[in-house]
Amino acid sequence: MKRTALIFACALAASPAFANDDLCTTNLQKIDDKMASETALGEAMKQQITDLHKQAKDAQQAGDVEGCAGYAGQAVTLLEKSSKGDGPAQ
Repeated sequence: MKRTALIFACALAASPAFANDDLCTTNLQKIDDKMASETALGEAMKQQITDLHKQAKDAQQAGDVEGCAGYAGQAVTLLEKSSKGDGPAQ
């Protein structure tokens, strides 16, 4: 019984890391897809998103899945705002 509880507790503790890793990978793919099809981005916005993408990739390679998910999430948010016309003026 104790062993089952320990296995269950370990699985719960590891879940957020896997979730962030999936979020990181998913958001990096969203960035790649949107950047390939987005034509209305200004240079400043494009550079900001490119910088966030690079920071996310660097964090992912360093094993920092939370950092990767954070940077990639910021870039996706900027892309979504710009596609709705809510982004900052270029």
